[in-house]
Order: sequence, then structure tokens, then C-alpha cells
Amino acid sequence: MENLFYLFATGAVISAAMCILRRNPISAVMWLVSTMFSVAGIYLLLEAPFIAAVQVLVYAGAVMVLFLFVIMLLNLGVPASDLRGPMSVAGAIAVVGLLLVELGALWAYTPERLAAEAARTAALPPASGNAVLDVAGPLFSTYLIPFEVTSVLLLAAIVGAVVLAKRRI
Repeated sequence: MENLFYLFATGAVISAAMCILRRNPISAVMWLVSTMFSVAGIYLLLEAPFIAAVQVLVYAGAVMVLFLFVIMLLNLGVPASDLRGPMSVAGAIAVVGLLLVELGALWAYTPERLAAEAARTAALPPASGNAVLDVAGPLFSTYLIPFEVTSVLLLAAIVGAVVLAKRRI
């Protein structure tokens, strides 16, 4: 089981790095889809099949189709080289460094410490047995504001991409 985790985690990190380093936007989106599938595999290993299915359907499916639609609508064309310049490589190295620092901080967590911190957090309401209500209830009550902020951020990203593409036309 641990080997599968390392396989999915390595696949997710490599796919994410390839997404960042690609100059072709369609290639970058396809690498991002690969990252989403790797994360869904990790969710399956954590015995969360519903979250894995939502990951594949919502993120790898719907959101990536939306991104591909916007990219193709903008008709960005294909650049001469698929690799980005040294600045993007330096940025990727900085992100990897930050992630290694975070992993070092997480290394101090033992199962006992994690269980103690989980016990201190607020208890979740009991499940009703209806998966739709269990997900939609908190989404539209407790987490409504973060959900809407995420929606506005996605909309702003799409509008920004359209504005940047229109400058070239």
C-alpha cells in the first residue's frame, strides 16, 4: 500500500512540474489532468472513494474541459519552443524547495500527535446516510463563502485570460 502511495505521489509531483514547465497551454492542461488522476488515486488509497470520484468528475472532468474550452476559444497558437525560460525553471525550483520545507515540518507529525490534534478540532455532524445531503449541506451552509470566493476567482482567471489574449489580437 505504501508503495502505491509513493507511485501516485511521484506521478502527481512529476505531472505538476511538467504542467508548469510546458509552454503549450493544451499540453499543460493535459499534464494537470494527469495530476488530478494521481491525486484521485491517493484518495482511493485513503479509503475515500467518493472524494476520488468527485476529484475525477469535477476537477479532471468539468474544470479541465472548461479550461480547454477557454484555451481553444482564445486560439493562443503554438509557441516555437515548449520549454519555458530560466525564470520558470527557477520558480519551479523555488516551489519545490518550499514543498520540501513543508514536508520537513510534517515529518514531526506522528500518528499519536495527529490523533491528539484531530480530537481537539470541532466534531463533525453525524452523517445522515444520504451522500448528497452530507456533501451539499455543509457546502451551502458552513462553506458557502469559500465556495463562492473560489467561483469568483475562477471567473476572474477566465476573464483575465480573455483580456490578455485580446491584447495580442
